[in-house]
Amino acid sequence: MDYYLAKSVDLGFDEAIETVTELLKEEGFGILTEIDVKETLKKKIDVDFRKYRILGACNPELAHQALMHEDKVGVLLPCNVIVQEHDGGQIEVVAMDPLGPMEAIGNPALTEMATEVRERMERVMAGL
Repeated sequence: MDYYLAKSVDLGFDEAIETVTELLKEEGFGILTEIDVKETLKKKIDVDFRKYRILGACNPELAHQALMHEDKVGVLLPCNVIVQEHDGGQIEVVAMDPLGPMEAIGNPALTEMATEVRERMERVMAGL
C-alpha cells in the first residue's frame, strides 16, 4: 500500500496551491500550516531547491474524534499535502494516505475514520 495519493496537474504552482486549498475546504479541511521548503532550505543551509510546499490540512471535527479515541494520534496530524514542481515545470500534488498509519495503531475506530479521510482526499485529488 502506498503511503500517499498523487496526481500531476496541468496548473501553475501557485494555482495548484489555490485549487487544492479550495478542494480541501470543500471536504471540511483547513490549512493549519504552510511550509515553503524551497525558502526554508535556502535560508537554513543555503541550498537551492525546487518549488515545494507542504500544506498541513486539518478537519477539526475528525481530528477531535481521533484524539478522543487515541490521545497520541496527534503525532500523525495534520494530514500533509504537498505541491511540488518537477524538472520541466510539471506540477504534482501529493496527499498523505492516512489509512496505513492509522491501521498500524490497531484501533478499529481510527481505521474507520482514516478510511473516511482517505475517501475525502481521493475526492480532492479527483477534483484537480
